[in-house]
Amino acid sequence: MPLDALQQERLVAAATAVRANAYVRASGFAVGAAVLAADGRVFVGCNVENASYGLTICAERAAVCAAVAAGVQQLVAVAVVTDLPDPARPCGACRQVLAEFGPGMDVVLANRAGGRMLTSMAALLPDPFTFADVERGRG
Repeated sequence: MPLDALQQERLVAAATAVRANAYVRASGFAVGAAVLAADGRVFVGCNVENASYGLTICAERAAVCAAVAAGVQQLVAVAVVTDLPDPARPCGACRQVLAEFGPGMDVVLANRAGGRMLTSMAALLPDPFTFADVERGRG
């Protein structure tokens, strides 16, 4: 079921708020994310950069990890907030991780200026690698 306007606002507000905590010493590109669990709880994350750039954690994956740490394994939506003129899409690694916990989730891409784009995980990553693929490889 698509997100209603109130759910979208709740997720975007949470992602916007946590974005202020982003640790972005290298890029200055702050990102906030909020995921909605099937039970209605919201979990947030921001990007955390590292001097060893490959160790940087994206906001979307930080939010997923917060949800999993709380015992959640089913997500129904994510909101991602940046300052870009056109709302940013999750990177490939984040798409794969998001799809693990919500392959059909709704995706709200927003910027602080009020721009919005609604899409779905299926549109962003139509054929994710899954544990079914792992199982076939064991066969």
